[in-house]
Amino acid sequence: MMVILGIDPGVAHTGYGVVLARGQRLAALDGGVIATGKEARLEQRLARIHARVRDLIVTHRPRALAVEDLFFGQNARTAFAVGQARGAVLLAAGLHGVPCSAYTPQAVKQAVCGSGGAAKDQVQRMVATMLSLAELPRPDHAADALAVAICHANGHELREAIA
Repeated sequence: MMVILGIDPGVAHTGYGVVLARGQRLAALDGGVIATGKEARLEQRLARIHARVRDLIVTHRPRALAVEDLFFGQNARTAFAVGQARGAVLLAAGLHGVPCSAYTPQAVKQAVCGSGGAAKDQVQRMVATMLSLAELPRPDHAADALAVAICHANGHELREAIA
């Protein structure tokens, strides 16, 4: 049995999803979004992300934190901001001794949908199916975070066998 905290980092909206993995069976324990107000200064927004992730770690006691890797697209400013949010998340995990793993968006989509180019709505549907949810996980940041946790859970047994 393993509890995994999945994170889809962002300064405005950081998605989180907590998944319980028992062998091949998966269940969602929690999920949502850490929203920071645009009127707040960057350091206040990062502190909010850090504090909420810390609270999630204390509440759920995950054995692993899985975070979506930074995707460097067209906008360097956005990439740097996401990197700072990711740093706040990793700091919370490090202070609580939770091992972290990072996955590219393509690896997450491949693990959940079977295709690295899957659309967001397809990821939401597959996450709902894999976690036996009655409704699609919303918003999409929460669905993405649950997908990151699922991706980690899917490779957990292989990583343990190799170790």
